[in-house]
Amino acid sequence: MNSYKEITLNGLWHNNPALTQLLGLCPLLAVTLTFINGLGMGIATTITLVFSNVIVSLIRNWVRKEVRIPVFVLVIASVVTIIELLMQAYMLDLYKKLGIFISLIVTNCVIIGRAEAFASKNSVSKSFVDGLMMGLGFTIILLILGSMREIIGAGTLFSNAHLMFGEKLIFGFSEANSLFVTYPKEWMISFGESYQGFLLAVLPPGAFLGLGLILAIKNVIDNRAKEKALQTQVDSVPNIQQAT
Repeated sequence: MNSYKEITLNGLWHNNPALTQLLGLCPLLAVTLTFINGLGMGIATTITLVFSNVIVSLIRNWVRKEVRIPVFVLVIASVVTIIELLMQAYMLDLYKKLGIFISLIVTNCVIIGRAEAFASKNSVSKSFVDGLMMGLGFTIILLILGSMREIIGAGTLFSNAHLMFGEKLIFGFSEANSLFVTYPKEWMISFGESYQGFLLAVLPPGAFLGLGLILAIKNVIDNRAKEKALQTQVDSVPNIQQAT
């Protein structure tokens, strides 16, 4: 049985949907023009993963094997529809930017894959953690890729934050009784007015190159970790022989 630690590490690193499973690459590559776009898609995907995993785990003993996939798709589609309606109500401009890719979360292989491979075989609590960690792992890559493309392609970071957080963000019960008030439009960081941006970064090939770079870095880290573990095992052999 998977422990909560293993589930967490799998979602964030060892079995990361974007870096190891290589699933959900269509929205990953299409919407990551900016950090905020990536954050919006990541949050929507994470919420879908969490709720669909929990619901599938709750009903897994009542769904016949012959119809489990259509039922899972129906559950996922219901969650995505709720997210779409909420975004249209509270984040319409961001919803318009993300466009059809919010609706396409229904067909995201990450969602249906976790429902079939994990949630349908595990408890509600473990399914919740699995959905949350898989979603966070996917979101982290969205944010890294979105930040890279925005910085290189436009010379900015955190642009259009108001599309998600509104014109004014109040931390407290009201503006009169708030800890502080911030304006998301002012969050944007500019890396120089003279920088015109690198066009390749905002084009589809730039997304592939950015993801390839992230994959290469992960592979280097994994290979070094394996070499270190192997070297530790080799070094421990003489000590074992001496002890015997």
